[in-house]
Amino acid sequence: MDNKFSILTDIIKDRRSIKPAKMNGKIIADEWVKDILVLADWAPTHGRTEPWRFVVYSGSKVKEFCRQHAELYKANTNSENFKQESYDKLLHNGDLASHITIAIMQRGNLPKIPVLEEIIATSAAIQNILLGATALGIASFLSTGGLTHHKAMKDFLQLRDEDVVMGIIYLGHSDDKPEGKRAIPLDEKVKWIK
Repeated sequence: MDNKFSILTDIIKDRRSIKPAKMNGKIIADEWVKDILVLADWAPTHGRTEPWRFVVYSGSKVKEFCRQHAELYKANTNSENFKQESYDKLLHNGDLASHITIAIMQRGNLPKIPVLEEIIATSAAIQNILLGATALGIASFLSTGGLTHHKAMKDFLQLRDEDVVMGIIYLGHSDDKPEGKRAIPLDEKVKWIK
């Protein structure tokens, strides 16, 4: 097996979702996050639209975003559905994270490119971020909770109706090393036609 393939295999198999509460508060250098975003920028893109956009919070802005997210949740959730524990979780998700990156699909100006292809391209960019973080020993967690997909988040980020908030990526360090596993054998997920 080629050495590059072996290295890539290890990185992919080592990638884990580490929840922000399991991060340890150690700070990542901004340069490392920039290096990871360079990898994101090399995702496949249909029609060369490069639809991925990122908003990166670091330093004190991490907790500020979490406070803003929690307040958005409070302001946009009726009293019947409001849960204090959800508010508190959103408020404190960044307490131990170093950086938060919001991943956005910004719809391109080529109507012949289907929206789904723009979403796929942005998803590939997100995966590059997660794999790049793993290669650098950085813990990551892709969240789609809270108001990630709510219009209020789009308004907060000043996005257009056709743009999509894909997720909130928490980056940090962690002492946790969860074991990887798959519940469904690969043979049940693949159909070979020869």
